[in-house]
Amino acid sequence: MLIKSVVVGPLQVNCFVVADEKSRKALVIDPGDEPDRIMDIIKEGGLGVEYIICTHGHFDHVGAVSDLKKETGAKVLIHKDELEIYDAAKDMAAFWGYELDPLPDPDVLAGDGDVIRAGNLSLEIFHTPGHSPGGICLYGHGIAITGDTLFAGSVGRTDFHGGDMQKLKGSFKRLMTLPENIRVLTGHGPDTTIGREKRENMFSEELLL
Repeated sequence: MLIKSVVVGPLQVNCFVVADEKSRKALVIDPGDEPDRIMDIIKEGGLGVEYIICTHGHFDHVGAVSDLKKETGAKVLIHKDELEIYDAAKDMAAFWGYELDPLPDPDVLAGDGDVIRAGNLSLEIFHTPGHSPGGICLYGHGIAITGDTLFAGSVGRTDFHGGDMQKLKGSFKRLMTLPENIRVLTGHGPDTTIGREKRENMFSEELLL
């Protein structure tokens, strides 16, 4: 498996390009901005993008979706409970003082337990609401891509529309059942592991109560 990351946009979102090295089929996860930089990774790797996956619909995670879809023809995937947030991304961006191009309609409205494949690469969708209603994490091949559900030492905020601390607690608990050696690729900031977050996350004791 090939994993490339690029930090994009003013809010410093981690965008991941994950690919099957043999077939060169790929997934792009959370293309928040700077589509040219993301496309450079795709072109340099000779990759064919199968899906553009948004872990949630906040504007800083979806800003380059439209351009990437035009360039690659890939299918856009969000969770079925995230459509309202995704559709409101342009207005949310304007509220924060940013301009966002109109987003394409999602091609796939996914659900918990769905498996996304690209060549021999397969990642399972975990529905992890709390930061947003349809937030998802992607799990497989020794990694968990957690969007804004889980960060190194912290968790996503719940004061945006659709946020829910009780649901976030449940999502956090679910992630903590994964093996401790799982590498966690977060939506902002550095990588971590499940084991490290069990021991060191400032929300671990509170959220596991």
